[in-house]
Amino acid sequence: MKNNFIQRTVTGALIVAVLVCCIVISPISFAILFAIISALAVHEFSNLVNNNENVSTNVVINILGGVYLFFAFLGFCMNLSGSQIFIPYLFLIIYLIISELYLQKSNPVNNMAYSTLTQLYIGLPFALLNVLAFQVDNTGTISYNYALPLSIFIFIWLNDTGAYCFGTLFGKHRLFERISPKKSWEGFIGGAVITLITGFVLGRFFPFLSSIEWAGLGLVVSVFGTWGDLAESMIKRHMGIKDSGTFFPGHGGILDRFDSLLIAVPAAVIYLYVITLF
Repeated sequence: MKNNFIQRTVTGALIVAVLVCCIVISPISFAILFAIISALAVHEFSNLVNNNENVSTNVVINILGGVYLFFAFLGFCMNLSGSQIFIPYLFLIIYLIISELYLQKSNPVNNMAYSTLTQLYIGLPFALLNVLAFQVDNTGTISYNYALPLSIFIFIWLNDTGAYCFGTLFGKHRLFERISPKKSWEGFIGGAVITLITGFVLGRFFPFLSSIEWAGLGLVVSVFGTWGDLAESMIKRHMGIKDSGTFFPGHGGILDRFDSLLIAVPAAVIYLYVITLF
């Protein structure tokens, strides 16, 4: 028990240190890190679904698709290329569907469905991190801003910590017992309050968003990050597994560490676009 706690603590600290350093240091370290994480996450998810009966997706093509989509968004957001950069990715999606006509596998519909899900559920959220990281100022200059992608992780980490602490101390009413019996409404509310407070604090350090806008972003990440966590729990329950993998000692797989991100990032992008309209 003690060894497991030490292992989890050390692994968790290393994960935080690597993420923070790579996001803050430069856009190059940011791009390399998340391209690798995207590839590993797609690989892990593809292997999970391929363990199901009558499912046989092309893992290599799925990984190539996820990584290419990440770099396509990177090039587009940095204004290195126009929208034509996405054309090869469209060919890849077409290939994933048409190839099933010729491979003569036992359940081509499942293969197409899971391959498409892999790109939407795993590949797209990591690619959208580029939308948060690269912004255009009033002069039309594009610059790398680590604050937004880093804030997503800060909100997720503090939301999880707040939910665990408040849930442990006060949790009585189950949030989603069918999927995650340990989660409580008290924990969810506690995590949301922590992210709201964090949002106001971030507004003091990064005034390109107002404190209210930062708090709103924190709340969005709290709500949708929780749904992301529940969605991955639902997938694991359906597959009859406890962890998505063993990549992180004491913490499970890649998806176990980034499940909240998969829903929180698209929701954050939508939120930021919406607030710019008003």
